[in-house]
Amino acid sequence: MSGGVDSAVAACLLARGGYAVTGVHLELVPPGGEVDHGCCGPTARADAERSARAAGIPFEVVDVSEVFERTVLADFVAEHRAGRTPNPCIGCNASIKFGVFVTLADARGVEHVATGHHARRVRAADGTWRLLRAVDRRKDQSYLLHVLGQAELARSLFPIGERTKAEVRELAAAFGLPVAAKPDSQELCFAPSGRLGAFVRTTLPELVRPGGEVVDPDGRVLAGHDGTFAFTVGQRRGLGVATGSPVHVLELDARRNRVVVGPAVLLERVGVVADRVRWVAGAPPEPGPFEATAQLRAHGEEVASVARVDAGRLHVSFSSPQRGVAPGQSVVLYRGDEVLGGGRIVETLRS
Repeated sequence: MSGGVDSAVAACLLARGGYAVTGVHLELVPPGGEVDHGCCGPTARADAERSARAAGIPFEVVDVSEVFERTVLADFVAEHRAGRTPNPCIGCNASIKFGVFVTLADARGVEHVATGHHARRVRAADGTWRLLRAVDRRKDQSYLLHVLGQAELARSLFPIGERTKAEVRELAAAFGLPVAAKPDSQELCFAPSGRLGAFVRTTLPELVRPGGEVVDPDGRVLAGHDGTFAFTVGQRRGLGVATGSPVHVLELDARRNRVVVGPAVLLERVGVVADRVRWVAGAPPEPGPFEATAQLRAHGEEVASVARVDAGRLHVSFSSPQRGVAPGQSVVLYRGDEVLGGGRIVETLRS
């Protein structure tokens, strides 16, 4: 239970459905720190406990901050150091919420783990589990869950996946939950301010590299910066340049501490290559090239694509050029509402 409305309603639905439910708040940052927003810190912990009390279920807090630092945060630093833009929520799902949490359930002989994710799982006729988009497409979180395989899905429950966000809030009010009107958090959960730049400068000084250059595609210096971590491909605001016409971040060159900017048309990419490939069913749907739709950001639009696997890497070709494709983010493949799998983007392909 993160302290938000989704996980609180999920717990209530399960308890009222006859399950023996225990509410668990996972502490991702060390207790006593400066973080207090989103799913981290004393406010989130208190909200989760109050919601568990309203639901009439036992509640406990489990400190997983050491594992979080060793896995999710370490990867976050490594990705920025390589000039990529990571999505720590995906790593947290793989390592913590469906990693450590499942191990915790095993140790206690608990059959299922449940979360407040907006996603669905169904069992196919052949017995395999399938991961589907949520009914509420605006809140769908299946992109963030593409790392789940059969072992995780067999144990997982997503009680609110069949409901819209409006219905979830209505249920929260009906259940008398204290978080019924609590706003959703979109901030970087483990950063005290919720903002990447401030967090890095105070907590991860190894990523701060003064003397960096913002350059145009011809290499002309337009401005300076103190680290590529503060930029992402496609970014238009906060570049510190005055060119007379809009420019976007085209590329991050972490080795040279350079940020390349230019007109939006130069953002266009016709495909990507990804590693860390995961398939929900355990293997791609076909041995050779196959058609699917690809999603490149957590709430991005889908694009018709052709995908293939070569030497363990996923190669995806888009039917039309896409802009703002950032290495470090994930490309996730779908057929209809079904998640096939995906991987971390390590290369983007120009026409």
